[in-house]
Amino acid sequence: MLKFLSRVRIEYNALDPRTASCMEFLAQCNSRKAKESNPACEVEVKRGIVDHPPQITVTFVNGVEEMFDATLTPAQNIRNMILEKGQLLETEQMFREAGEPWPVIIPEEELSQPAPGTKPRKAEEKKQ
Repeated sequence: MLKFLSRVRIEYNALDPRTASCMEFLAQCNSRKAKESNPACEVEVKRGIVDHPPQITVTFVNGVEEMFDATLTPAQNIRNMILEKGQLLETEQMFREAGEPWPVIIPEEELSQPAPGTKPRKAEEKKQ
């Protein structure tokens, strides 16, 4: 998960009972596997008196920042979102390295074309 991030900031009031998502996400960030995936990712925790609900802010390696209200979003949902966006970042990077334009634009006429059919293999072809 940290592989796609350059920074994680977790902010909450330690006395606020709505900090479960922050605590779970922090535990995921501190796992050995997560740290090994990107040792350069900065994980910052601000405990104390904050004037907003518990929140998690992540910065992706491409500089895009996203903030989550941790009272409304479970840690697993945040993690899944990071992994999904990370896969998009990897795909974009792969296309750019290959010299292909990004995003990929598929012409409308290609979208409406029927898919080519496949023909079933005969029994004797299966035995070989």
